[in-house]
Amino acid sequence: MRPKTVLITGASSGIGRALAYVYARDGVALSLIGRDRERLEDTAAAARAQGAEVGIGQLDVRDRDAMAHWIEAADMRRPFDLVVANAGITTGLAPGDIAEDPRAVRAIVGTNLVGVLNTVEPLIAPMCARGAGQIAFVGSIAGLRGLPYAPSYCATKAAVHAYSESLRGRIEARGVRVSLIIAGFVKTPLNDSIDGMKPLEITSVDAAILIQRGLERGRAIIAFPRSLYLLARLARILPARLVDKVLARIQVNVPETQERIR
Repeated sequence: MRPKTVLITGASSGIGRALAYVYARDGVALSLIGRDRERLEDTAAAARAQGAEVGIGQLDVRDRDAMAHWIEAADMRRPFDLVVANAGITTGLAPGDIAEDPRAVRAIVGTNLVGVLNTVEPLIAPMCARGAGQIAFVGSIAGLRGLPYAPSYCATKAAVHAYSESLRGRIEARGVRVSLIIAGFVKTPLNDSIDGMKPLEITSVDAAILIQRGLERGRAIIAFPRSLYLLARLARILPARLVDKVLARIQVNVPETQERIR
């Protein structure tokens, strides 16, 4: 059954914006969280044009108190059927660099990991009490195996993967479904900043459709593209230093995030 009340973080661009468009229709209430007010309003306007009721929260997912207050209030007004913890940033290394700026590392941990916790924690108890709902985490194929050009990004996504798996094993018996989205290259502003090969890249709309289908089927893992996912899984069982040598030959430039912990 399709959800009627949906919360999406990072809804002002990329996969989050595309998911808002895919879910928008008559009878659906969307709650969209993002930091950029103008882009968030644009997403909301497009979703309303498709018949959805839309509420927006201009919030920083790193702010635990603000997130908890807003999400709990929204859930009390109209309980969420689905929450998609999507907000994320990227950072990495240019060729020749050997270590990331510690400030950038802590910023990405704040958004990609702590921000995810701030999104789902306020809803775990209410959903379990209702015995219904679905929590979706947007991970990455980069979370399956460390990449030499994006250490902290890989670390945050790997942590999200492990957290979602642990949570799934704990709360699904209470009627709450948990799904992990393991996405490959998706054409978004985030990925557009990366200079390097992006094999099997798909559009954000195509990604959103795949995600929606997987969530509606209640899949524990929604991974795409399948071939890249299986290749990353294979890399986990091959000799580690052999994989290291192969990856070291790939030239990728990932710009350092300008985000910093406030």
